[in-house]
Amino acid sequence: MPSNPISWERQHSEPGPDLKLFKARFDHLTNPRNGITERMIILNSPDAANVVAITPNQELILARQYRVGIGFETLELPGGIVDEGEEHHFAAQRELREETGYASDKWSFLGSIPSNPVFMDSYIHHWLATDCVPSHAIDLDSGEAVEMELMPLEEAFQCWKSGFFQHPHTVNGLLLYFRDRLL
Repeated sequence: MPSNPISWERQHSEPGPDLKLFKARFDHLTNPRNGITERMIILNSPDAANVVAITPNQELILARQYRVGIGFETLELPGGIVDEGEEHHFAAQRELREETGYASDKWSFLGSIPSNPVFMDSYIHHWLATDCVPSHAIDLDSGEAVEMELMPLEEAFQCWKSGFFQHPHTVNGLLLYFRDRLL
C-alpha cells in the first residue's frame, strides 16, 4: 500500500438511473493532482459471494451459464448477490444450494476483493466449502439458466493456470484457494 494514499475530494453527489442490479450515482470529485473536478459514475450494488466448492472425491463444483455481457457461456464458481440484510457467509451457502443442489458443513473464508473498483462500490466475498454433497433440488431465479458440472481438482488447477476460466471472480476465488495448496 502506498505510504501517502491520494484521495479525491467529493464535492457532491447526484442520483442516476436505477439499472435493476445497480443504482447509478454521479459523484463530482476533485483530482488532487490538478484541482479539476470531474463528474464520475459510480454503480451501487449489493456485495456478492462465491464458493470454491469441493466434493469428497476432490472435484470442483462449477456452474455453466450464459453471460449476456460477453454473449457466451462461462464455466465459473457458484455464487451470486448477497440479499439485503443477509451475511455473505449465508449467501454463499444459499447460492451453492440454489445453483448446484450441493451443501456442506465445512466452510472457511478465503477473502474479499472489490467487484470492480474502477466504478463499483461493492465487494465479492470468496468462501471455501469442502466435503460438499448433493442435498437439495436446484432452485434457480427466472433470469438464470445454470448447469452444474464437476471437474477433478487437478484438472481445475490446470484450467486455472492456462487461463481457461473467464469470469474474474472465479479466477480470483481459485487464486485464493490454490495460493496455499500445491497440486
